[in-house]
Amino acid sequence: MKRILITFSLSLSLLIGSISICYGQDEELRRLELAAEQGNADAQYSLGYMYVNGEGVTQNDMTAVKWFSLAAEQGHAEAQYSLGDMYLEGQGVIQDYVRAHMWFNISDANGAGAADRARERAARYLTTAGISKAQEMARECEDRNYKGC
Repeated sequence: MKRILITFSLSLSLLIGSISICYGQDEELRRLELAAEQGNADAQYSLGYMYVNGEGVTQNDMTAVKWFSLAAEQGHAEAQYSLGDMYLEGQGVIQDYVRAHMWFNISDANGAGAADRARERAARYLTTAGISKAQEMARECEDRNYKGC
């Protein structure tokens, strides 16, 4: 009986601990979502990262694209890089090598690490005309301050 009571007590302690951890994670997620909804580009990027990787949330590529797009429109270089990756792989969007190249171009210009190599990967799938189109789209996107790209 004593062993059962100790086992029950330990199980209850572990359960309460995991509930408080989940509550803490839920609270952090709510704070991050609030910041993202208020336009914080870093929070938007972080949510995109969480959704694409299924970290703390159910994995959802389309939701990741939404958050990456909002951050990218504010000039967030890593979000722009991540959008390029989503277009390159066709995750949450229709695969589009021209658009991938465009986002890698933009993110490279804004200082995202490895964007130049990613742009080269995308270029392997494009003709010279496709690369020219991507470069033109990147210039137009920059001229519009990344809105509606």
